[in-house]
Amino acid sequence: IQPRVVLKSSSLMSSWDRPVLPGAPGCELAGGVARAHPIKHGVVVDWDALEGLWERLMVGCLQVRPEQWPVLVSDSPSAPPEGREKVAELLFEALTVPACHMASTALLALCSTGAFSGLAVEAGAGVCHATPVYAGHSWHNATFSLNVAGSTLSRYFRDLLVTASPDLPPQALPRKTVTQLKKRCCYVSLDFQGDICDPARHQRACFCLGNGCYVNLGSERFRCPEPLFQPSLLGHSEPGLPTLAFQALQKIPTTLRTRLANTVVLAGGSTLFPGFVERMNLELQAQCRKHGYRACLVAQPGRSTAVWTGGSMMASLHSFQCRWMTRAMYEEFGPFLVREVFD
Repeated sequence: IQPRVVLKSSSLMSSWDRPVLPGAPGCELAGGVARAHPIKHGVVVDWDALEGLWERLMVGCLQVRPEQWPVLVSDSPSAPPEGREKVAELLFEALTVPACHMASTALLALCSTGAFSGLAVEAGAGVCHATPVYAGHSWHNATFSLNVAGSTLSRYFRDLLVTASPDLPPQALPRKTVTQLKKRCCYVSLDFQGDICDPARHQRACFCLGNGCYVNLGSERFRCPEPLFQPSLLGHSEPGLPTLAFQALQKIPTTLRTRLANTVVLAGGSTLFPGFVERMNLELQAQCRKHGYRACLVAQPGRSTAVWTGGSMMASLHSFQCRWMTRAMYEEFGPFLVREVFD
C-alpha cells in the first residue's frame, strides 16, 4: 500500500492571504511569501495553518469533498490531550467531515507490522518517541521523547557542510538540497569515536550540488545522524534513542516487558540512514541484556510511511467501522467526547 499524495506539513502561502505577525509561532516571512509550520516537535502550534493545509490536501490534492469522507488522524504522543478536542472541532466545524477517528502514531506504526502490542520507536522530521503499546493502548506515562529529528539533523548537516567548505556560497545550500544530500550520503557509524579519531576510516565522497558547485564530504557523512544517539552534540540533555527505548521498556510492568521487547518497531524517515538499525540494535541489546531480556527489532523497508500504512490498514478493517466518532455524536456531546471515545 502506498499513499497517493505526500504533502509537507510546512506550506507556502502569499502574505496577503494571511496576516503574519513578527515572531508569530510557526511562521516565517520572506519575499512576500509566508511559510507556515503548523506542527513543531509533534505539537500543533498554528491551527489556522493546519486547517489550510488539510483543506489543500483534501480538496486540491486528493480532489475529494470533505463532507463525504470520514477522516482518521494520527496523534503524536507529544501532543497535549486538549489538542484532540481542537482536531475534532476543526474536522467537524471547518471541514464538515461526516466522521473521524484519532489514533496514536505509535499504535499505527505497530499496526503497519500487524502488531497491537510492542514498543514503537519513531524518528521522523520533528520529534522522536519511544512509546510502549499494549493491546492497542499507548502507555503514556512510559513514553519518552527527543526533540532531535530529521529537521534538526538537516540544519546540523548544513552547518557541517559550511564548516567543511568555507568557500561555498550560502545560496548553494538551500534547504531542499541539504535534505536531499543528507538522504543520499549520510550514514550511522557503528563506532563513532573510533571513526572520528581515524581519518582513514572516513568514507569520502564528492557531490555536485547541481548548480556547478561541488562539496567534498568526509566525517560529515556520519556526524550528521549521530545526535540521534548522542543528543549532547547539539546541547540536548536527553539520552539517545536506544536509551530512551530502554527506559520506556523499564517503565512498564516486568510481566509485560519481555513481550513488548519482542516487538520493537522502528518507524519514520530518520530511521532509514544506513547503519541505523545495526547501531540501534547494538546499543539497545547491550542495555537489555544487563537486565536479563532481549529486544527484537522490526525494521520494514517502508517504515518511513509506517504511520500512514498502519492507519490505512486499520481504517479498512470491518471491525473498525463501529469506532468512528460521527457528526451526530459530536453535535450531541461536543468536542469533549473525544476523551471518552479515543482515550
